Amino acid sequence: MLLKDLDIIVTAPPAPGWGGRYWILVKLTTDDGIVGWGECYASSIAPEAMRSVIEDVFARHMAGENPENIELMFRRVYSSGFTQRPDLTVMGAFSGLEIACWDILGKARNRPVWALLGGRMNDRIRAYTYLYPLAHHDVAAFWTSPEMAAESAADAVARGYTAVKFDPAGPYTLRGGHMPAMSDIKLSVAVCKAVRGAVGDKADLLFGTHGQFTTGGAIRLAKALEPYTPLWFEEPIPPDNVNEMAKVANATSIPVSTGERLCTKAEFAPVLRSGAAAILQPALGRAGGIWEMKKVAAMAEVYNAQMAPHLYAGPVEWAANIALATSIPNILMCETIETPFHDQLIKGSIQVEDGFITPPEAAGLGIEVDEDLARANPFTGTGLHLEMQEAPCDYANGNAFTGGAPASE
Repeated sequence: MLLKDLDIIVTAPPAPGWGGRYWILVKLTTDDGIVGWGECYASSIAPEAMRSVIEDVFARHMAGENPENIELMFRRVYSSGFTQRPDLTVMGAFSGLEIACWDILGKARNRPVWALLGGRMNDRIRAYTYLYPLAHHDVAAFWTSPEMAAESAADAVARGYTAVKFDPAGPYTLRGGHMPAMSDIKLSVAVCKAVRGAVGDKADLLFGTHGQFTTGGAIRLAKALEPYTPLWFEEPIPPDNVNEMAKVANATSIPVSTGERLCTKAEFAPVLRSGAAAILQPALGRAGGIWEMKKVAAMAEVYNAQMAPHLYAGPVEWAANIALATSIPNILMCETIETPFHDQLIKGSIQVEDGFITPPEAAGLGIEVDEDLARANPFTGTGLHLEMQEAPCDYANGNAFTGGAPASE
C-alpha cells in the first residue's frame, strides 16, 4: 500500500460562515484504491498559494511512501530545506496530509483511528461551543450585547453543553499586544456576569482573548474576570513569548490556555516547561497532525496539563480532534461548531448529543465526506481564513469583535 494520488478541495461554508472563510480539504488515494481525508488548517497565505505548498510537500516527501511511515514522513517535512524547526505553513500542509494517512490506515485495517493510537480511553468526549447569535438576534449587535450572550449561553446549556466560550475583549490587531480599553474591560465583565447569571453552575465559562494584550494588560483583565470563575483565560498575550505568558498565569487564579497558533512539540514544550499554560489547545490541521499531538499530550501529562483541541475549521479536522481525544487520559474537552454545513459535509456521521461526542466506531476517522457538496461550494473570495485588523485599539469609542471571519456579504 503506497500513497499515489492527491486532490485538494478548497470549500467555503455559506453564510454566516462560522468556522472561517474556507476549509482546505485533502483527499489521498493509495495505489490499491483506499481514500483518506484530511484538513489543512493553514491561513498565513492565500488558499491557491497553499495548494502549491501542499502539492510540493506531498510530491517531495510523501508520494510513493507507505502511509504507515508517519514518523519518517514527519521528519522529512520537519527537516525540509535544512530547517528542523517549526514552519507554520509547511506544517499546516503536512498536518492535513498526515490526518488523511491515519484515515487510510484505519480503513485498511477496518478500525477507527483511535484504536490505532492506543485504544479507547474515553467513552465520550465533552464538547464546548462558542456563543453564536440565535435566529432572532441582530448579528451586528450580538458581539457587544451581554443580554444576547446570556440568551445564547442559556440555549447552549439547554442543548446539553457544559461549557461555552466567548471573547468580547477585542480587537485583534496586527500591532501586537496592547492595553485593554476600560470600555473593553467593562464589557468583558458585563458579559461574564450575564452569562454566569444565565447558566449558574451548569456550565463553565471559557474566556477567549487570542493574544491581544500586553502582559500587564492581560493581568488587569484577568483580575476583573476572576469573580466569575472562568475555566480558562485563552492566549492572553501573543503566543511567541512563553515567559511573559507565564507571568500572566502566575498572577491570576484563572487557568491559562494556549496553542491554536503553535505547531509541533518544539513549540508546545516551552509552554509546559515555563508554566505558561495549564491547558493546551492544538489545531490538529496545523500543529503537526495526530501523531505529533499524541506526543504533546504525553508531555502534557508529565506537567499535569490537559488538552482541549481547537476548532475554527471544518468537520474533518474535528474528526481528527475526536480521534486524539478518545485515546488520551488528559483530555479536557473538544471545541465544536454545529452548523448545517458542518453536519452535511460529513453526512451527519459524528454528532454532539447532550453536550458530549460519542467516538465513532466506523473505520478511519469515522466520517463520510460529501465530496460533491464540498466541490459545489468553492471559495472565490480574496481574504484569508482569519485576519487581524490594522487599526489600533480604540480607547475613545470602544471596540467590537465581530465573530472571526464570517462569509463575505
